[in-house]
Amino acid sequence: MVGVTNRIAVPEAGATSERLAWWGAGLAVAAVGWGAQQFAPLLLLYQAELGLSSTVVQATFGLYVLGLIPGLLLGGPVSDRYGRRRVMVPTLVVSVAGTVALILGGTGVGWLFAGRLLAGAASGAAFSSGAAWIKELGTAGGPGGANPGPRRLTVTMSIGFGLGPLVAGALAQWAPAPTVLPYLPHLVLAVAAIPLALRTRETRARETGARRRRPALPAAAKRRFRTVVVPLAPWVFGSASIALAYLPGLVKDQLAGHALIFSAVVTLLTAAAGIAVQPLARRLDHGREHRLLASALGIVVAGLLVAVAASVLLSPALVVLAALVLGAGYGCCQVCGLLEVQRLAPPEQLAGMTASYQAVSYLGFLASFALAAAAGELSPSELLVAVAVLAALTLAWTTWQARRL
Repeated sequence: MVGVTNRIAVPEAGATSERLAWWGAGLAVAAVGWGAQQFAPLLLLYQAELGLSSTVVQATFGLYVLGLIPGLLLGGPVSDRYGRRRVMVPTLVVSVAGTVALILGGTGVGWLFAGRLLAGAASGAAFSSGAAWIKELGTAGGPGGANPGPRRLTVTMSIGFGLGPLVAGALAQWAPAPTVLPYLPHLVLAVAAIPLALRTRETRARETGARRRRPALPAAAKRRFRTVVVPLAPWVFGSASIALAYLPGLVKDQLAGHALIFSAVVTLLTAAAGIAVQPLARRLDHGREHRLLASALGIVVAGLLVAVAASVLLSPALVVLAALVLGAGYGCCQVCGLLEVQRLAPPEQLAGMTASYQAVSYLGFLASFALAAAAGELSPSELLVAVAVLAALTLAWTTWQARRL
């Protein structure tokens, strides 16, 4: 009887260990995501404290992209060659350095620029190598043989993106030292993630000797990446950045002194919607049927139309609704893009192609800066209508191209 019990217990323990193997990588990605977005609800605080214009404030938010894209383009290929862990652990250290610079940002805008650049570089390296690491650690974990990597990556990123701004915004609203205390939780989380990442199983063997020549992607894969994945990618974070960085500022005068916590809640709801929509995204993914692609961009268009209404009526309630819909669009677009990349990329090019996809997707973070910069030319509602039309055109183009390939 004892022998039978042991034979049952050991596989269950092994299966549980396999299912939890990705947690160290997931926590590292969540910690970097926390550091990337903890700044979002503090935009209005710095505008008041440092006397910054709306355009400069949005520039500090968008500057993140300038650090992020090199981090993506270097972090993915480097982790392909030397291993995921060898990229992720130094990345957590850079994320900590970025937060230290932001703490000093209360004394001058130059520190904010430096902190956002470092946060961007850390995010780029973490999200490209982390996407591949989580996927490889979860190879055996999906229902029906499906890999849960895209869903897990979106969830871990969204947790960091949501909880970081919520905690930072609450501390900035009600705690003393509003330019210092909001950043301390991230320091604790990132430092705690380092030893866990060090203990997480490496999935990519280090290449030795001469660098191996990697096979070129098939022409069909390249064409689908250029015509479907690349046009989709900016809407991942374009939809999210409009929700969390642009819309709250439109209704700040209606918030009776609670603008910081409102911005934090909006950011949390955007991320939460990105997580909550995951079951729907999984059901819609049927490869060549393209239902997920069409649905993801359709949700983005719907969210932008709600944002138009919010900008006309200056309604905080409609801003919240727009954030929920745009957050769902962010979640569906992210899963759709990652699944496309994983279907197109061979294993030895997975992190590199993921990095290219993420680099384009993070250009969407410039959307809020572009809208702020164009504020003198058009009203917010007119600008948002133009963005909604652009999203609808992207929907038409990508679905047409996907059917052809």
